[in-house]
Amino acid sequence: MMEVGGAAIGIVCKAPQPGRSKTRLAHAIGAAAACELSACFLRDVAAAIEAVPEMLGRRGYGVYAPAGTEGIMRQLLPPGFGLLLQAGDDLGHVLIGATRAFLSAGHDCMLLVNGDSPTLPPRLLTQAIEILRQPGDHMVLGPASDGGYYLIGLKHPHPQLFERIAWGTDSVARATCERAAEIGLATTLLAEWYDVDDVQTLRWLQEELLGRSTRFRGGGFAAASRAFLKAAPQISA
Repeated sequence: MMEVGGAAIGIVCKAPQPGRSKTRLAHAIGAAAACELSACFLRDVAAAIEAVPEMLGRRGYGVYAPAGTEGIMRQLLPPGFGLLLQAGDDLGHVLIGATRAFLSAGHDCMLLVNGDSPTLPPRLLTQAIEILRQPGDHMVLGPASDGGYYLIGLKHPHPQLFERIAWGTDSVARATCERAAEIGLATTLLAEWYDVDDVQTLRWLQEELLGRSTRFRGGGFAAASRAFLKAAPQISA
């Protein structure tokens, strides 16, 4: 990575490929539709990053896997985004690897966000950067509805935050906060948001896009996901 400044905002994701993307959703809506929806999610999360005011200083990245899918990622992400291949298969290794890469490249802080939250509000990204720019060391965490997190923000690498974590369980956010407390790292929690991983959360997305959600309000427009779901009315959660 070339030396850069400002905040790095990396989307942790897998390149959409039929049969390999959104496998839980694929059982309900088909592999092709699940792949297309995954691509829409990435476009929408990238649009949320692009909506963060440029005056703050930020650059978007795709933290992607597997190797060899750079062409797919280039088609999905805006031209100004960088690409960073994920380091290893374990999520903890991926996250600490990306954290170190971004901070060693000269970014003053970095955010890692989930690629499955198409309506992620840009204001939460802005808020996270503003918190990290305050004096002192901080962790910013965006708790997800499933007990994980949709965002983690740091300005110094802390590998302890990614160790002894039962990834994929409802204890991820809680355990991460416990690791931060153990090392004396100040933590700020953002508002809860959600990832679209299964039929239930796809229903939440459809309700939100129709303005019927009573739980998640003020989300991003999610233009790509909105257009795809409108053009495919047969996809019903």
